[in-house]
Amino acid sequence: MINIIIADDHSIIRKGLYLLCMDTTDLKVADEAKTGEELIEKVKKNDYSIIILDISMPGKDVFDTLNEIKSLKPETPVLIFTTNPEKEFAVRLIRAGASGYINKESKPEVLLDAIRRIATGGMYISPKLAELLAFNITEQSSKPLHENLTNREFQIMCMIATGKTLTEIAKKLYLSKSTVGNHRANILKKLNIKTTSDICLYAIRNRLVE
Repeated sequence: MINIIIADDHSIIRKGLYLLCMDTTDLKVADEAKTGEELIEKVKKNDYSIIILDISMPGKDVFDTLNEIKSLKPETPVLIFTTNPEKEFAVRLIRAGASGYINKESKPEVLLDAIRRIATGGMYISPKLAELLAFNITEQSSKPLHENLTNREFQIMCMIATGKTLTEIAKKLYLSKSTVGNHRANILKKLNIKTTSDICLYAIRNRLVE
């Protein structure tokens, strides 16, 4: 039996995944978590076949959560399940240790296939993500400027590009507004641009947001 823990702050998503797995003979939702902190505490105490992790939960950042999981239980695979398109975070999260990245708009049978594949030691790479990974490998000598951003800076850049204010970002990531402002300043410097509008234009031109 494949025992799953679902980490998502939306109860309708958790319930939907629970019902989906109920219709199978080999998948079982063994636990749930609403925040990164809650997930970490449960991972410390229990063993799971696979962790299904949303990107945008309150509290602990997804990269920090993933890093801590891989430190605690390096053999436990993590499937990223999110509304964010692959271009935003997929390659960075795969590099950080995720075993797959799937969009919440995917068909149920695709999700079930991804869960089974990852829980048995494989990876789930969508055609779009495979293309991104291949491009990333072949373009190492001429990396785009955003590749120089830290994971936190990249996350904030994408949030700015989707229209979120510094105050909204600070609240979402549980950071101070001044800390987010410092990250924004670093983003501007590393991308060699000057304004928030430039950040939006850069993200659109590089197809980092949809």
